[in-house]
Amino acid sequence: MKRIASLAITVAILLLAMPLWADGEEIVIGAVGDIMLAGRWTPLLKSRGYDHPFGGVAATLAGSDINLGNLESPIASSGREYTAKKFRFRAEPGVAAAVRKAGFNLVTLANNHSMDFGAAALTETMANLEAAGIAWIGAGENLAEARRAAIFTVKGKKIAFLGYSLTQPVEFFAARRHPGTAPGYEDIFVPDIAQARKEADYVIVSFHWGREGQGMPIPFQRSTAHKAIDAGADVIIGHHPHVLQGIERYGKGIIFYSLGNFTFASTSTTADRSVIIRLRLDDTRREAEILPLDVLYRRVGFQPRLLSGKPAANVIERLNSLSKTLETEIKSHNNSYFVSF
Repeated sequence: MKRIASLAITVAILLLAMPLWADGEEIVIGAVGDIMLAGRWTPLLKSRGYDHPFGGVAATLAGSDINLGNLESPIASSGREYTAKKFRFRAEPGVAAAVRKAGFNLVTLANNHSMDFGAAALTETMANLEAAGIAWIGAGENLAEARRAAIFTVKGKKIAFLGYSLTQPVEFFAARRHPGTAPGYEDIFVPDIAQARKEADYVIVSFHWGREGQGMPIPFQRSTAHKAIDAGADVIIGHHPHVLQGIERYGKGIIFYSLGNFTFASTSTTADRSVIIRLRLDDTRREAEILPLDVLYRRVGFQPRLLSGKPAANVIERLNSLSKTLETEIKSHNNSYFVSF
């Protein structure tokens, strides 16, 4: 496919309206956790319409110039199932249009599910994303494509995105002549980030890492994140644990170790809270706004809902507790929550 062969993406975004809080030069980048609309709940999701899971947050996502999510499944009807792992997912092709309609123009495919139905499903996923107008990072027809940055131009500034996986099975990793995901090895991400730093004004890196259900990052996550920022990354966005993990300011950057689930077809009682991160960037300010979400199935189904008042404050209190040992604190101002970096 021509699109896959030229995965180095430069997208010029024409802004028709100014986001809230913005001066003329502010760039707003939204980031969320895991998107997975497949599995045994597919008939229910399909009956409600794939737009339904995003109904409570689409208006909020519309306030960002770019929105990034972790696509935790292929979007395909083809492929051969990889049966050597317990959980395998494959979303129907109609999910791609719903993700775009919700406001996502970028997803990371660097995770432990993008190859659940093999190379054919990955290829179809990329074709479906292209048809829907969604760019991607972290996977490709070979290692060179999987490592390639997506570069957006917004208000005259270039923002580079890269995505890597540090989760098993390692058979899902791309190789020189083999499709798959970009492995998050130091000898891969450090030169990639350094190159992106030369080409862009901001560099944002997604890592799929850590232990599922654990609220604290493991030491390897921290060392990897620090090396990525030392190499030139401004922001690190983490996925995989399905629950919130702490936030850390390090050097001139910021690390969100895990954003938890977003629109995720699971009835787990552990994955109960999540957040939308809105990065607000201009020549004089770098700030992350934190928007708490309720994602507990028995309360919201598969449709995350924004929280306010005491419930929102409770999420921030949890995040501050998780971030205390990382020496980072979320501040409150006019019923909003933010971290400067």
